[in-house]
Amino acid sequence: MRPYIYAPISLLEFLAQVFGADELEHHEFGPESCHVELQIGDSILVVEAGELPPDVHAWTNSVYVYVQDVDSVYARAIALGAKPITEPVEKLYQERQAGCQDSAGNTWWVGTYCHIK
Repeated sequence: MRPYIYAPISLLEFLAQVFGADELEHHEFGPESCHVELQIGDSILVVEAGELPPDVHAWTNSVYVYVQDVDSVYARAIALGAKPITEPVEKLYQERQAGCQDSAGNTWWVGTYCHIK
């Protein structure tokens, strides 16, 4: 499964800085739009960035990403302008989790497995 989102071009840098996303493919449609496939961990994310064709309507998504360090990923996202949803906290289902919203309105949940005592 590959999440597929629409976003402004600035989200590409956000994903690189917050998640360490590596660009696998990049196809320019024009000076302000492109199709990019990124790898985050062992997953692929497809981003249609910039101006959309007139017959395409953008939507927002919610993406859950497992990371090594929830606190540092969350802090980087907030420092880059993401809107906080929930600060890092240990959940009853043995995960540490946080959430934020990017400039395009997509929700990003980050989590890692932990052992609750």
